Amino acid sequence: MIAARLTAQLLAGRPAGDPVAVAGRLLAVQGQDPRGARLAIRARTAGLSAADVDRALTEERSLVITWMNRGTLHLIRSEDYAWLQPAAKLPAPRLLGAYDPLLLGWSSREAILGSHKTIVTVNGLFRPFALVRARAVATWKLSAGEVVLEPFAPLSRDDATALRADASDVLRYLDASSPSAGAPPR
Repeated sequence: MIAARLTAQLLAGRPAGDPVAVAGRLLAVQGQDPRGARLAIRARTAGLSAADVDRALTEERSLVITWMNRGTLHLIRSEDYAWLQPAAKLPAPRLLGAYDPLLLGWSSREAILGSHKTIVTVNGLFRPFALVRARAVATWKLSAGEVVLEPFAPLSRDDATALRADASDVLRYLDASSPSAGAPPR
C-alpha cells in the first residue's frame, strides 16, 4: 500500500515531465512556502530546476499560487482555477475515516516515519525528510548554501552516497546563488 501511495503521488516510479504535470496529478501543491512548493515539484520530476517552476508561474502562466482550502496558498494548474476556486469557498466537509498520512499527516505515520516522530513539528507540519525504500531515514535543512543531513541512525554506504547525490541535486535544482530560488515569483 505504501508503494502504491508513493507512486500515485509521484514520489516513486516514473517522474512527471514538468511542473504542470505534477500539479495536474496532485491537483494542488501546498504553496505557503515558495521554496517548499518548488522542492515538492523537484521530488516528483527529474532534470528540472526551480527556474522551470518560476517560468510556469510567470512567463507561461500555466501554474498559479492562490488561496484554496482552509485559507492556505496552493500551487495549481491555471486551467483548474475556474472550477477549484468556487469549491475552495465552500465550508469544509466533515471527513470521516483516516486521512492520507503523506498528504495531510493526520493519520498513523508509523508506516513511513517509524519511531522518528521528530519529523513532525508541534504544529503538525513535517520537517524536510529523506526517504530510502519508503522509510524516513533522515531530516535535512539548508544551511549556508549546503544541504545538511541529520540521519536517525548510521546509513549504509550506498544509502549515504545516494543521499549525498540527492543533496547535490537539491542545490542544483534550487541554484542557491539564484535570488529567485527561495523568493516568490513577481
